[in-house]
Amino acid sequence: MQKSENVYKIPVIILNGFLGSGKTTLFRNLLSQSRKKKIPVCAIVNDMSELDIDGELIGASEAVEHNSHILESIHSCVLSSKKGIRKLDQALKKLLSNQNPELIIIETSGSCHPMPLIEYFKNQNQVKLTGLFALVDGLMLAHDYKYGATLIPRMQKNIAQQKRDTVNLLVEQIMFCSHLFLTKGDRIQEDKLPHIASYIQAINPLSSVHSVSFGRLNIESLFELGEYNYFQVAQLVEELRPVLEAEEDKDRPYDLATRVIKDDRPFHPQRFWDVCHQYLDQRIYRSKGFFWLASRDKVSLLWNQASGSISLELIGYWRSGIVEDENHGITEFEIQALKKILAEESGRFGDRQCDLTVIGDKAHVDRFTNALKSCFLTEEEIELWKNGHRFTDPWPKSTVKIEN
Repeated sequence: MQKSENVYKIPVIILNGFLGSGKTTLFRNLLSQSRKKKIPVCAIVNDMSELDIDGELIGASEAVEHNSHILESIHSCVLSSKKGIRKLDQALKKLLSNQNPELIIIETSGSCHPMPLIEYFKNQNQVKLTGLFALVDGLMLAHDYKYGATLIPRMQKNIAQQKRDTVNLLVEQIMFCSHLFLTKGDRIQEDKLPHIASYIQAINPLSSVHSVSFGRLNIESLFELGEYNYFQVAQLVEELRPVLEAEEDKDRPYDLATRVIKDDRPFHPQRFWDVCHQYLDQRIYRSKGFFWLASRDKVSLLWNQASGSISLELIGYWRSGIVEDENHGITEFEIQALKKILAEESGRFGDRQCDLTVIGDKAHVDRFTNALKSCFLTEEEIELWKNGHRFTDPWPKSTVKIEN
């Protein structure tokens, strides 16, 4: 008897896109919907940093908190490298052996090239690639590429000079996508959106272009997608194969460098503000992580920078801050339990700490990283802080708390 070819395969959606394009926001939104609508979903998140900031953010979502076994995190390498593909294969096998998902969603790191992922999924028996989404930061295109007008000319210049950098990566992410999502469109002039869309569609006229704000995308729509069209990109794959084979052993391609900042001290709010305005430029592609300000010592903040866009988001309260607050509003038993946990902390300020990742051009990333390190309080300033000194704080007071 001939074996049936109509074997059910679990659909896979890949959220691809350059650093800071909004993948994690969309990912969290989809996971939140999956829990509320009782849709079994598994997730894989890839973060180039050893700190695994994106993995922590996804792990903090309500869906994952209720079932941590639905999430696999791959960090310290880009998913499209040989090492990344091996880890992806292991993660999928683990999820499929322990879970029964109706959908698998993968968030790549910003430096991930789509082609190795396409080639991997082309030959899978249990899963099928149905959506390769490219998220493109509309604000970044507006600031760095004149609303998309200079993107193709810069790519053509690179080809003429036999040069590969993040411009090539951005264009190729668009070329291979099945659906393109323009993010942060609410932050640029509305009449400029058609211009951006037209430049993008010139790169990939077969892809549909959508605008998405704050990660709002209906999860049910993902089940309506057919399998990825491998034939459509076959010629492109052959053209790029020799180039990408030279990059597949690189865990951090395209002259990207990653730096990690770990310290238990708070930032001086004014110096932090000044450094960001003086040293931050388009060669620092991404910086993100958790930190605290001397002026806001009770709250844990998420620093999120992509290109020229910066946001501070309230993600919770430090246990130390709760214990120190005279109006904490919790029972003595709970206070004692918190103190017991804090006694295990190695930092000088309890659980307060700064863990930041900076990703940028190799030639410039150290300059910005060193400038950030100069923002930590000095020992003299720490004594002032302990004695109740009020530090000037120019940062907006209306931080946004992440909602699951």
